[in-house]
Amino acid sequence: MAQLHHAEPLSRTDAHELFVQTRAMTGRLAAPLAPEDMMLQSMEDASPAKWHLAHTTWFFEEFILKVHQPGYRSPDDRFAFLFNSYYVQAGPRHTRSRRGLVSRPGVQAVLDYRAHVDAVLSGLLDRTDAPEVTALVELGCHHEMQHQELLVTDLLHGFSFNPLLPTYRDPEPMPVTAEVPLTFTQHPGGLVEIGHAGGDFAYDCEGPRHRCWLDPYRIANRPVTNRDWIAFIEDGGYATPTLWLMEGWAVRERESWDCPLYWWQQDGAWWTYTLRGPQPVNLDAPVCHVSYYEADAYARWAEARLPTEAEWEVAFRDRPISGNFLESGALRPLPGGGPWGDVWEWTQSSFSPYPGFRPPEGALGEYNGKFMVNQQVLRGGSCATPRLQMRPTYRTFFYPHQRWQMLGLRLARDA
Repeated sequence: MAQLHHAEPLSRTDAHELFVQTRAMTGRLAAPLAPEDMMLQSMEDASPAKWHLAHTTWFFEEFILKVHQPGYRSPDDRFAFLFNSYYVQAGPRHTRSRRGLVSRPGVQAVLDYRAHVDAVLSGLLDRTDAPEVTALVELGCHHEMQHQELLVTDLLHGFSFNPLLPTYRDPEPMPVTAEVPLTFTQHPGGLVEIGHAGGDFAYDCEGPRHRCWLDPYRIANRPVTNRDWIAFIEDGGYATPTLWLMEGWAVRERESWDCPLYWWQQDGAWWTYTLRGPQPVNLDAPVCHVSYYEADAYARWAEARLPTEAEWEVAFRDRPISGNFLESGALRPLPGGGPWGDVWEWTQSSFSPYPGFRPPEGALGEYNGKFMVNQQVLRGGSCATPRLQMRPTYRTFFYPHQRWQMLGLRLARDA
């Protein structure tokens, strides 16, 4: 399966508790939405909220109930076609770019589908503590947590096209903070081990644990802030091709980028659109919604670079994992954060297999391995990431041009 083979499976009680907790969180995220909100698909990279609700349900049905629940029947066999994402071995799929055109089944039918699968799977967990079942339940819950983050970020992107700039959560003032000076901590490098060591849940791409060499380096004490980014803009950062990778400059020209996604100027001040509606850009919050190309150009402008993922992991793996995650309800980066939460931080590392990586057999082996090309690794989680997802070895990945996720950066320098 797609988690590491040597992870300890959960007990059925713990698996059931995790399942109930995860499904309830998704329900709370969807509760404020009107049926019309549930249908929004603003681009191919994004999916409607209704599809996220259904796809995460299909995952439990396809990989657990159809295999481990004797005599199981889906409420509608067509759901397997509509709500599969990219699992080729699981069968044919509806075209990704047209998910927003699937007005039927309606929202209530999808909620009924969720309730049906919840009931059957809860019954299965009442009868079995088979480790292959509880391990799949744990994987399905972590998969759903990933879609919780996608649900809110996809919704933000969809809402941003509405001239009324609707709010998902009521506006709240930002806390008053002082600027945190930028400093760098020294790390000696040397022969280090990175990657997941086993014992608890991790995705397959987080292992095997392996050795790598790091030259001495320094890494920033905080992410790049909006205040920093405005200085980059005002100094012509978006108009200086020598700062940019060639491919990044071509994207910048094609897309007319001159600031982060969702930013605009109003009465001489920078504003941004958030899930709490339009708000002035908070100068001391981490900059958000910037592509790898922008992050790389900024780092060059700042006479620095992006860290590698190994440098990031070694620098912060002993720091407590606490910060501004999904559960805080802020749904936007806040000032003063550490390495965890607020924004995913771009690294200069490509999303490639670790030495000795082998994808698992079957459809679940498609979870990560087939995406290991042309994408960059990010670390640390964001204000839309469930806290339970985070661990020091967690690798998320996006294409270098993408901006709609909560994407930021932290600087590094050679020692």
